[in-house]
Amino acid sequence: TWSRVPRRTPSAFRYNIRSAPFFPFPIVPFHPLFPCALRSGSMAAEADDPTAASATLEKFRLYETRARFYVIGSSREKRWFRVLKIDRSEPSELHLSEDPVWYSQQEVKSLLQRIAEGNRSTGGLTFVTKAYGIAGCIKFLESYYLILVTKRRQIGCICGHAIYCIDESQMITIPHSSVQTDVATSKNELRYKKLLASVDLTKDFFYSYTYPIMQSLQQNVTSAGMKETPYENLFVWNTFLTEPIRSRCHNALWSVALVHGHFKQVKLSVFGRELNVILISRRSRHFAGTRYLKRGVNDHGKVANDVETEQIVFEEEAGSWKGRMSAIVQMRGSIPLFWSQEAGRLSPKPDIFGK
Repeated sequence: TWSRVPRRTPSAFRYNIRSAPFFPFPIVPFHPLFPCALRSGSMAAEADDPTAASATLEKFRLYETRARFYVIGSSREKRWFRVLKIDRSEPSELHLSEDPVWYSQQEVKSLLQRIAEGNRSTGGLTFVTKAYGIAGCIKFLESYYLILVTKRRQIGCICGHAIYCIDESQMITIPHSSVQTDVATSKNELRYKKLLASVDLTKDFFYSYTYPIMQSLQQNVTSAGMKETPYENLFVWNTFLTEPIRSRCHNALWSVALVHGHFKQVKLSVFGRELNVILISRRSRHFAGTRYLKRGVNDHGKVANDVETEQIVFEEEAGSWKGRMSAIVQMRGSIPLFWSQEAGRLSPKPDIFGK
C-alpha cells in the first residue's frame, strides 16, 4: 500500500516531546472560535434566536395529504420549527419548497390544523413517521424516493457535539399512487429499489448535526466560522443523494452528511486525569470497492480505498476555555499507479504426484 504524508501542520499542532511529556501527540488549547461551540451561552443564544448560524434541525415528523408531503423539522429542544413542502402530483419530477419562517410550537400546531381542515375533502392530513434526518432523494426510472433516518443511536461525543449512527432507515415513494404510471411498478424499477435497499445504512455510517465529522479536528479549528456543512467533502457518501434538497432549499438544515468508516470512543484515567480517546476512520467515497476490483489510481487521480484515520485525545474540560485537545491524522491509499488484471478463462491445476 501507499501511505501519504499528511499536509504540513501549523506550529501549534507540531509535536515537541520536551514540551509535551503527558500527551504523546500535538497539544492545542480549546479554540475560542471552534465551530458550533456548545458553551452554555452559545446554546442559550441559539434557543432564543433560531436564525443563528449554529441553528440545526434534529427531529422531524412527516405528514401527508393527497397532494403534498409536509416535513416538520424541530430543534433539539423542540422550541423552534421549520416546514418543508414536497409536491406529490408529479410522477417523475421533484418539486419542494421550504417555508422561510421559524414557527413556535403553538404556531406549527395551528398550521397543521389548518392544513388538515383544508384537505378534509381529499382525506385530510395523516401522520406517516418520525425521523431524525433526510439521508437523500433518489430517482431511478420514474418516481423520486425519500430516504429517511427513522432511528438513531448516540455512539460518542466530541466536546459536547453528539455523534450518531443509524439504527433504522426507510425509503418512501414521493408521488401519490394515483399519478404513478406502470413504470413505477415495473420489474426494472423494483430491481433498482432492491439494489438500493441492499446498502445497509446501519453498518459503519455515522454523522453529527453540529460537528463536521467529515473533517479532522485541525481542519475544524482552522476553519472556524464555517456556516454550511461541507457536503463536497471527500468523505461524505450521500453528497449526490442530498443535492436535490440542498440546492432547492439553499441550506443543509434538512439533510444529514453520512460518513462511512469507523468511530470508537473510550474514557481513560491516566494518573488521575480523565481523558477521552477517539478513533475515527473515514473512507473516501471515490474509487472505493473490494481489493480485487479497485486498485491503483483512476483517471481522475483518486486512489483506491483512500482512508483517513484520526486519533483524538481530549480532557473532560475540553469545549471550555480550560480544556486541551490533541489529534493526529494518518492517511493511506492504494499505490498511485494504473493497475489492471486480466481474468483468464482457464485456471489450470498442477498435477499432484505421490511418492
